[in-house]
Amino acid sequence: MARPKSEDKRNAILGAATRAFAERGLTAAPTSEISKRAGIAGGTLFTYFRTKDDLVNALYREIKLELADAMMSGFPRKKSVRTRLRHVWDGYVNWGVANPEQRKVLVQLQVSGMLSQETIAAGSAPFVEMQNTIRGAIEQHILRTDLPDELLSKLLAASAEATMDLIGLKPAMTNQYRNGGFEIYWAGIKRK
Repeated sequence: MARPKSEDKRNAILGAATRAFAERGLTAAPTSEISKRAGIAGGTLFTYFRTKDDLVNALYREIKLELADAMMSGFPRKKSVRTRLRHVWDGYVNWGVANPEQRKVLVQLQVSGMLSQETIAAGSAPFVEMQNTIRGAIEQHILRTDLPDELLSKLLAASAEATMDLIGLKPAMTNQYRNGGFEIYWAGIKRK
Protein backbone atom coordinates (compact mmCIF):
# COMPACT_ATOMS: atom_id res chain seq x y z
CA MET A 1 0.00 0.00 0.00
CA ALA A 2 1.39 3.38 -1.01
CA ARG A 3 1.98 5.97 1.70
CA PRO A 4 -0.17 9.08 1.50
CA LYS A 5 1.49 12.04 -0.13
CA SER A 6 2.60 14.85 2.14
CA GLU A 7 1.44 18.38 1.36
CA ASP A 8 4.62 19.63 3.05
CA LYS A 9 6.82 17.63 0.67
CA ARG A 10 4.81 18.77 -2.34
CA ASN A 11 5.20 22.39 -1.23
CA ALA A 12 8.92 21.86 -0.58
CA ILE A 13 9.32 20.53 -4.12
CA LEU A 14 7.44 23.49 -5.62
CA GLY A 15 9.50 25.94 -3.55
CA ALA A 16 12.75 24.25 -4.53
CA ALA A 17 11.68 24.25 -8.20
CA THR A 18 10.91 27.97 -7.98
CA ARG A 19 14.36 28.75 -6.58
CA ALA A 20 16.16 26.47 -9.07
CA PHE A 21 14.23 27.79 -12.07
CA ALA A 22 14.73 31.40 -10.98
CA GLU A 23 18.49 30.86 -10.72
CA ARG A 24 19.15 28.50 -13.63
CA GLY A 25 16.14 28.57 -15.93
CA LEU A 26 13.57 25.90 -16.69
CA THR A 27 15.69 23.69 -18.90
CA ALA A 28 19.01 24.06 -17.08
CA ALA A 29 17.69 23.08 -13.64
CA PRO A 30 17.65 19.26 -13.38
CA THR A 31 15.10 17.44 -11.25
CA SER A 32 17.98 16.02 -9.19
CA GLU A 33 18.89 19.54 -8.08
CA ILE A 34 15.26 20.30 -7.25
CA SER A 35 15.05 17.13 -5.15
CA LYS A 36 18.24 18.03 -3.32
CA ARG A 37 17.02 21.57 -2.61
CA ALA A 38 13.72 20.15 -1.35
CA GLY A 39 15.56 17.79 1.00
CA ILE A 40 14.05 14.65 -0.51
CA ALA A 41 15.39 11.55 -2.23
CA GLY A 42 15.73 11.87 -6.01
CA GLY A 43 12.91 9.48 -6.86
CA THR A 44 10.50 11.06 -4.39
CA LEU A 45 9.93 14.02 -6.70
CA PHE A 46 8.42 11.63 -9.26
CA THR A 47 5.99 10.31 -6.64
CA TYR A 48 4.47 13.78 -6.62
CA PHE A 49 5.01 14.77 -10.26
CA ARG A 50 5.30 12.04 -12.92
CA THR A 51 7.49 14.17 -15.19
CA LYS A 52 9.28 17.50 -15.18
CA ASP A 53 6.49 18.81 -17.43
CA ASP A 54 3.95 17.84 -14.75
CA LEU A 55 6.04 19.72 -12.18
CA VAL A 56 6.23 22.78 -14.44
CA ASN A 57 2.47 22.77 -15.02
CA ALA A 58 1.73 22.35 -11.31
CA LEU A 59 4.14 25.18 -10.45
CA TYR A 60 2.47 27.49 -12.98
CA ARG A 61 -0.94 26.80 -11.46
CA GLU A 62 0.37 27.44 -7.94
CA ILE A 63 2.00 30.73 -8.88
CA LYS A 64 -1.07 31.90 -10.80
CA LEU A 65 -3.32 31.07 -7.83
CA GLU A 66 -1.03 33.03 -5.51
CA LEU A 67 -1.01 35.95 -7.96
CA ALA A 68 -4.79 35.81 -8.35
CA ASP A 69 -5.18 35.92 -4.60
CA ALA A 70 -2.99 39.02 -4.45
CA MET A 71 -4.79 40.75 -7.33
CA MET A 72 -8.38 39.71 -6.87
CA SER A 73 -8.80 39.38 -3.10
CA GLY A 74 -11.13 42.12 -1.92
CA PHE A 75 -11.96 43.09 -5.51
CA PRO A 76 -14.15 46.22 -5.23
CA ARG A 77 -17.02 45.06 -7.47
CA LYS A 78 -19.28 48.04 -6.74
CA LYS A 79 -16.61 50.72 -7.30
CA SER A 80 -15.69 52.56 -10.49
CA VAL A 81 -13.79 50.84 -13.30
CA ARG A 82 -10.76 52.97 -12.48
CA THR A 83 -10.87 51.88 -8.82
CA ARG A 84 -11.26 48.21 -9.79
CA LEU A 85 -8.34 48.35 -12.23
CA ARG A 86 -6.24 50.24 -9.68
CA HIS A 87 -6.96 47.46 -7.16
CA VAL A 88 -5.77 44.85 -9.67
CA TRP A 89 -2.73 46.97 -10.55
CA ASP A 90 -1.67 47.48 -6.94
CA GLY A 91 -2.15 43.80 -6.15
CA TYR A 92 -0.03 42.76 -9.12
CA VAL A 93 2.77 45.25 -8.52
CA ASN A 94 2.89 44.56 -4.77
CA TRP A 95 2.96 40.80 -5.37
CA GLY A 96 5.71 41.08 -7.99
CA VAL A 97 7.90 43.26 -5.79
CA ALA A 98 7.41 40.94 -2.80
CA ASN A 99 7.96 37.74 -4.83
CA PRO A 100 10.75 38.32 -7.35
CA GLU A 101 11.58 34.63 -7.78
CA GLN A 102 7.98 33.64 -8.49
CA ARG A 103 7.63 36.57 -10.86
CA LYS A 104 10.78 35.59 -12.74
CA VAL A 105 9.67 31.96 -12.99
CA LEU A 106 6.15 32.92 -14.08
CA VAL A 107 7.59 34.89 -17.00
CA GLN A 108 9.72 31.88 -17.98
CA LEU A 109 6.77 29.50 -17.69
CA GLN A 110 4.53 31.68 -19.85
CA VAL A 111 6.95 31.56 -22.79
CA SER A 112 8.25 28.03 -22.26
CA GLY A 113 5.91 26.11 -24.53
CA MET A 114 5.75 23.50 -21.74
CA LEU A 115 2.28 24.41 -20.44
CA SER A 116 -0.76 22.38 -21.42
CA GLN A 117 -3.86 24.15 -22.71
CA GLU A 118 -5.68 22.90 -19.61
CA THR A 119 -3.06 24.51 -17.36
CA ILE A 120 -3.22 27.80 -19.26
CA ALA A 121 -7.01 27.83 -18.94
CA ALA A 122 -6.81 27.02 -15.22
CA GLY A 123 -4.28 29.82 -14.75
CA SER A 124 -6.58 32.33 -16.47
CA ALA A 125 -9.78 31.32 -14.68
CA PRO A 126 -9.25 33.35 -11.48
CA PHE A 127 -8.91 36.53 -13.54
CA VAL A 128 -12.28 36.32 -15.33
CA GLU A 129 -13.78 39.09 -13.21
CA MET A 130 -11.00 41.45 -14.27
CA GLN A 131 -11.56 40.53 -17.93
CA ASN A 132 -15.30 41.08 -17.51
CA THR A 133 -14.64 44.49 -15.96
CA ILE A 134 -12.56 45.51 -18.98
CA ARG A 135 -15.08 44.14 -21.50
CA GLY A 136 -17.98 45.80 -19.72
CA ALA A 137 -16.13 49.13 -19.54
CA ILE A 138 -15.46 48.97 -23.29
CA GLU A 139 -19.14 48.24 -23.98
CA GLN A 140 -20.16 51.16 -21.73
CA HIS A 141 -17.65 53.43 -23.53
CA ILE A 142 -15.71 54.06 -20.29
CA LEU A 143 -12.61 52.61 -21.91
CA ARG A 144 -11.46 53.05 -25.47
CA THR A 145 -13.58 51.12 -27.92
CA ASP A 146 -10.96 51.08 -30.66
CA LEU A 147 -8.74 48.63 -28.77
CA PRO A 148 -9.41 44.91 -28.19
CA ASP A 149 -9.99 43.91 -24.57
CA GLU A 150 -7.08 41.44 -24.62
CA LEU A 151 -4.74 44.29 -25.57
CA LEU A 152 -5.88 46.32 -22.57
CA SER A 153 -5.13 43.34 -20.31
CA LYS A 154 -1.72 42.77 -21.86
CA LEU A 155 -0.90 46.46 -21.56
CA LEU A 156 -1.75 46.35 -17.86
CA ALA A 157 0.59 43.39 -17.38
CA ALA A 158 3.41 44.93 -19.43
CA SER A 159 3.13 48.30 -17.70
CA ALA A 160 3.03 46.65 -14.29
CA GLU A 161 6.10 44.55 -15.17
CA ALA A 162 8.02 47.69 -16.17
CA THR A 163 6.94 49.32 -12.92
CA MET A 164 8.14 46.31 -10.91
CA ASP A 165 11.49 46.39 -12.71
CA LEU A 166 11.97 50.04 -11.81
CA ILE A 167 10.96 49.47 -8.19
CA GLY A 168 13.54 46.68 -8.04
CA LEU A 169 16.20 49.12 -9.17
CA LYS A 170 15.10 52.03 -6.95
CA PRO A 171 12.98 50.83 -4.01
CA ALA A 172 12.88 54.35 -2.55
CA MET A 173 10.76 55.34 -5.57
CA THR A 174 8.16 52.58 -5.02
CA ASN A 175 5.14 54.84 -4.52
CA GLN A 176 6.07 57.19 -7.35
CA TYR A 177 6.63 54.33 -9.79
CA ARG A 178 3.50 52.42 -8.74
CA ASN A 179 1.27 55.53 -8.90
CA GLY A 180 2.87 56.95 -12.04
CA GLY A 181 2.76 53.60 -13.83
CA PHE A 182 -0.95 53.27 -13.20
CA GLU A 183 -1.67 56.84 -14.25
CA ILE A 184 0.13 56.28 -17.56
CA TYR A 185 -1.76 53.02 -18.11
CA TRP A 186 -5.13 54.61 -17.25
CA ALA A 187 -4.50 57.63 -19.47
CA GLY A 188 -3.83 55.29 -22.39
CA ILE A 189 -6.96 53.17 -22.05
CA LYS A 190 -9.69 55.53 -20.85
CA ARG A 191 -12.06 57.05 -23.33
CA LYS A 192 -11.05 60.59 -24.22
